[in-house]
Amino acid sequence: MNLRLMRNAVSNLMGAVVPALVALGTVPLVVKGLGEAGYGVYSLVTAIVGYFAVIDINVTAGSVKFIAEHNAREDRDKINQTLFFGIIVYALIGLVGGLGLFFGASYFVNDVFTVPAAIVPEAVATLQLAALGFFLGQLQTYLQSVPQALMRYDISSRIEMFFGTLVPLLTVGVLMLGYGLFEVILLRVVASSIHCLILWAGIRRLLPGLAFRWAGAAVRRELLGFSAYSFLSRFASLSYAHADKLIIGALVGVTGLAYFTVAATLANRILGLTYRLSGVLFPAASALAAGGEFDRLNRLYLTANRYVVFLNAAILVLVAVFAEHILRYWMNPDFARNGALVLAVMAMSQFIDSLTSLPSLVNDGMGHPRVSGLFAVARACTGLVIVYIGVRLGGIDGAAYAHLAASVIFTIAFLGYVHGRTVRTSLRDLLVHSYFPTLIGVATIAVAARLADDRLAPTVSNFALLLMATMVLLFAHGMLFVIERGDRDAAWLKVKKALGHARGKPA
Repeated sequence: MNLRLMRNAVSNLMGAVVPALVALGTVPLVVKGLGEAGYGVYSLVTAIVGYFAVIDINVTAGSVKFIAEHNAREDRDKINQTLFFGIIVYALIGLVGGLGLFFGASYFVNDVFTVPAAIVPEAVATLQLAALGFFLGQLQTYLQSVPQALMRYDISSRIEMFFGTLVPLLTVGVLMLGYGLFEVILLRVVASSIHCLILWAGIRRLLPGLAFRWAGAAVRRELLGFSAYSFLSRFASLSYAHADKLIIGALVGVTGLAYFTVAATLANRILGLTYRLSGVLFPAASALAAGGEFDRLNRLYLTANRYVVFLNAAILVLVAVFAEHILRYWMNPDFARNGALVLAVMAMSQFIDSLTSLPSLVNDGMGHPRVSGLFAVARACTGLVIVYIGVRLGGIDGAAYAHLAASVIFTIAFLGYVHGRTVRTSLRDLLVHSYFPTLIGVATIAVAARLADDRLAPTVSNFALLLMATMVLLFAHGMLFVIERGDRDAAWLKVKKALGHARGKPA
């Protein structure tokens, strides 16, 4: 794989890994500080704010694509037009959504969801404060994408790592000082405002000739034309991602929502990390397609899929097989009893969803966002019906199985449709080159780990030993059968050079 692309992928991944580890590590303390009902309300507020993000018309995706192309052509005027048009759009989205959240807060808390009467006033005030956070979050999301469009993931990732690490730690500190939910959200609002200012300073350094330019008709048409279908995809994805929590909050209550959210968040956080590896392929695919380098794009696509699928499959094994152990030692036995099945099933669902990440990015980078947008809408509409039925029939466990069923159906449909059409690579090449070398070995290791876990006594030492053995087997499989020889040799050469420099000798 291209060395620069690899560096961007690693930078993008690290920008998410460290914050995710810190966030997950602080969850038990946050749950303890807020209480299970309070954490349920926190999850509900987060879900409502996230749901309001569906009004985002996804100019971000168009901006990343076209800023990458304009930068390759060194067209600074077009970059300025695109960038400032995006800022204006996201400021308006943040304003509209923020006002809706502020004035609708009482209705959501009192009339839609099941919230204990004692915490209703705090829930309303918190949601109203979150309205300001929504406005800042929209600007933050857009500004974060600009360094990425310029292939400077190192800058955006460092900033993200800093705030993603600091905010969860400060959240725990706020709770330890005796403050509650309102103060936690206030902290996040303040952090988001500072985040935006730092991102803007970084963008100005990357683009020294940056100056306001009103977007001409051609730029607006280009951006909005691409973003129209990209918006469908984002709208549908966000609706589907947050609606399950809203359904559970309405039908089961905030305590059940807390169990589901902790388990689902863990699966989403961990398996979502490798999406950061995939994300760097979007501007790269746009640039390669613009230059007509389709053979190079095909090779990159197959190799990237091979690595990302392996990483996600390896993570799936560790999370799904050891779900009960993870929740017991991470949270407490109560969460293990109520959330282990949810965690295992949601991990499988997330893995299956991850199979569409690279195909979707390349499809969009090739200029076909309409396809991914329409599939996302179909998946959201059908999936939400399945999730509603699942919650009705089986509570939070039913919600998890519903997610898995929807993932299987639409992943098969999407992969079958795009390959050989909007994505030039055939489905057969994808399966043979990228999937089979990974999945056969990983599935064998998963079965062995599951059988061993069933036969061993449930002690901390046995869990630690089995976890370590499973990780060693997964690593060995990856090194021997997944990583391509050229990449393995290049990586080893970099290690030898690094060791040589460390010793003050040439390698």
